[in-house]
Amino acid sequence: MRAKTIFIIIFTALITIFLMINTDAVEFNFIFLKKDISKLVVVGVCTFVGFILGYWAGRPKTTVSSYDKEIDQHDNNKNTLSDEDRDYIK
Repeated sequence: MRAKTIFIIIFTALITIFLMINTDAVEFNFIFLKKDISKLVVVGVCTFVGFILGYWAGRPKTTVSSYDKEIDQHDNNKNTLSDEDRDYIK
């Protein structure tokens, strides 16, 4: 196994243990109401949202370059060359 896989397994186990330890209900103040909610739910939701936001912020951006269009046009021009031009290029 790679180090990355081992790290993910250990990190997931630690989060799971942390969530299972903190199962008691606590009063949370939302903007307009107070509610007794398990710490497990709050920490679990916050962890999940953090992973989603981290993935969203860190994913590679897809960019379309004008260079790609130039290469495509160049490839199309190769197909329209005459036999004399192809012999000259070789």
